[in-house]
Amino acid sequence: MAAAMAMYAHVSWAQAPAAPESVTALPTEEEPSSDAKAAVDAELFYELLVGEMTTGQGDAASGYALMLDAARRSGQEQLYQRATQIALQSRSAESALIAAHAWKDAFPNSRDANRYLLQILVILNRIDDTSGLLKQELALSNQRVKLLTLKALPQIYGRVSDKALAAKVVETAVSGELDNPSTGPTAWTTIGRMRLAADDTAGALEAAKKAMALDATDEGAGTLALQLVDVGAPGAQYLLKTYLAGRPSPEVRMNYARFLLQDRRTEEAREQLTLLTESNPELADAWLVRASLDIQGKRPDDAKVALQHYITLSEPKADNPSVAKALSRAYLMAAQIETDSDNFPKAQEWLTKADKVAPGDFSVSVQQASLLAKQGDLPKARALIQSLPAGNNEELQRKLLADAQVLKESKQFAEAVTVVGKAAALTPNDNDLVYEQAMLAEKANNLPEMERLLRKIIDRQPDYYHARNALGYSLADRGVQLEEAKTHIDAALTFAPEDPFILDSKGWVEFRLGNKQEAAQIFEKVFTQQQDAEIAAHYGEVLWSMGQQDKAREVWRKGRQSDPHNETLVETLKRLGVRL
Repeated sequence: MAAAMAMYAHVSWAQAPAAPESVTALPTEEEPSSDAKAAVDAELFYELLVGEMTTGQGDAASGYALMLDAARRSGQEQLYQRATQIALQSRSAESALIAAHAWKDAFPNSRDANRYLLQILVILNRIDDTSGLLKQELALSNQRVKLLTLKALPQIYGRVSDKALAAKVVETAVSGELDNPSTGPTAWTTIGRMRLAADDTAGALEAAKKAMALDATDEGAGTLALQLVDVGAPGAQYLLKTYLAGRPSPEVRMNYARFLLQDRRTEEAREQLTLLTESNPELADAWLVRASLDIQGKRPDDAKVALQHYITLSEPKADNPSVAKALSRAYLMAAQIETDSDNFPKAQEWLTKADKVAPGDFSVSVQQASLLAKQGDLPKARALIQSLPAGNNEELQRKLLADAQVLKESKQFAEAVTVVGKAAALTPNDNDLVYEQAMLAEKANNLPEMERLLRKIIDRQPDYYHARNALGYSLADRGVQLEEAKTHIDAALTFAPEDPFILDSKGWVEFRLGNKQEAAQIFEKVFTQQQDAEIAAHYGEVLWSMGQQDKAREVWRKGRQSDPHNETLVETLKRLGVRL
């Protein structure tokens, strides 16, 4: 009723403008008398009221018809819009289309009518009919709105069934913007995104190139190049590197670093994060991710510097719950660094800070237990974890895994296998937990149990490539069942062809089979990507066996820089009698 009264007031004022005071408004043949106007207004008010009431009572079809009739008789744009909205609310796209067409016919230059009609046609998959409307929308828009509209088009057309047709229609509609230096990069990026959605990777790459030819610093073009890298488009990597070599947006560089991390290219990810933190030192999240990589890469001093930057930037915002959660994680990372270097009082300081910003956090308690175990009090550490509440199986499983982690850190591998087995029993189909149990069994030197668990995973899930790689590597490392080992590793590579650790397994099994040259080629490729200590141990041994002692020593030195205490590297040097 309120809506109807508001519309009625609008209509009445529009139909009866105030006459100047010096002129007496007299009825004419063209203009109805005031009594006639009152009758029309009263009738219109009644129709609006009934339309809104029937809509509110669930009869949207009748409400829509009454509202559209009122719009046609009054000539008021607001009523056309309301009729269209009622039809959309009732999920009647065809009725909405009729109302929007009537609205557009009555007000050809109305941008609202144009937008409604455009989006309704998209909903109805009538893509061919949208080109002219889209052209008009762009023509009526100022520069800022035009750019926003162009960026929104892939989302607007995102649910259409014929995405290739949508890409062609949009390209035709925006053709007038493609050579414009101010709108061309965005227009080409939009075309590229829509081509990519239509699985036209080559076309998307061509569009990205044209966008960057107009503006090599365009963020949208950089983002599109990264999307093309993600789908493996040939040439996309070069295009992205060209963009990153200029003045890239921090978001694109950060997203590229995340992509590299997902692809296990940690050194390249760290390089991108280093560039990002140097150019944008105010970006707290980049410092935190960089610190995490430094910890993973055994660079505690670099990790401390990165964490301090993150903490300095984040502590003033600790009243924000999401910031407080991340800050707690940073404190825990700092505590872990101090724990690993046996600086227990400093580690406790960081844990106290973590508990302050995230009181009762499970991770803080686990880290506290880890600190106790590191100091030699394993019973107290386990008692702390076991005292934590567990109201359901999920929480109980989390406790068991935390207990296993403390046991693992204390090198109590056999007991850790048992505890993880209890956790796995709570979710019998969880292959990740069975895999963890297998890796602990290997640490406990229970190789038959490790093999049994890995084969169990492979039988249940043949594409679980981590299990295939682990089994293949274990067999190769022991020099047994080498052909089977190679079969498992090759199968793993079909799922993750660029994984450096699976390639390491591949090189190792080829070496064990006597294919030294092929092994060396594999290791040379993988070591340029990932200078991991274990990979260095294997690569160096292959080179050593081929008489390339100087090069082997160089590889081992690089591996030792990444992790001086790596067990495989230490054992290899000892077995071969090599001193670096």
